[in-house]
Amino acid sequence: MADKVVLHYFNGRGKMESIRWLLAVAEVEFEEVHLATHEQYEQLLSDGDLMFQQVPMVEIDGMKLVQTRAILNYIAEKYNLHGKDLQDRARINMYCEGLMDLMEMMMMLPFTPPADVKTKLDNIHTKATGRYLPVFEKALSGPVYLVGGKLSCADVALLECSLMLEEKFPGIFSQFPNTKSFQGRMTRRPAINKFLQPGSKRKPQPDEIYVKTVMAVFNLTAPIIR
Repeated sequence: MADKVVLHYFNGRGKMESIRWLLAVAEVEFEEVHLATHEQYEQLLSDGDLMFQQVPMVEIDGMKLVQTRAILNYIAEKYNLHGKDLQDRARINMYCEGLMDLMEMMMMLPFTPPADVKTKLDNIHTKATGRYLPVFEKALSGPVYLVGGKLSCADVALLECSLMLEEKFPGIFSQFPNTKSFQGRMTRRPAINKFLQPGSKRKPQPDEIYVKTVMAVFNLTAPIIR
């Protein structure tokens, strides 16, 4: 597998899903090694493959990369999805960081005690509609893409985030028509359309099996709270 891109993570979305999305848009084939046991995690630690003892980890170009943003930036640079100059990259990174903040709130929902889920959902909806989506609605009032008139990793992140939001809040984009139109344009791109089809490497919404697997791999007994 030395010449292939290999993703080491759970068989679920989490922080690896944004990496899967970006590779799919770049039309890069990849393989996955799914972590299912604590022993697999311990082996990665023993082999020195996890710099900060965390996943995701991606094997690419002879390297073993960790830290989600570092991995995404490498892929974006390699496949010309990171703007044309330093100023473009700064704007792209600002958009991406904001989107990651919002997506991480949704990523934590499966690990939230049932009694707290509604409160968490209400908070996500409030922040999405009051803080995040107005930024993208304004940015897309004329341009087809967010930065520099061309596709970037920020566009990919916005599409991923928009689909995650609609899973939780159907109709959320009724007040954000520019963003909804952007979503439609993006999903018609051949590589993205392919990734959205059944049988692709896109992962479904996390379920109880995913949560139990994560807890088992990290040898956790209490819910993850943020």
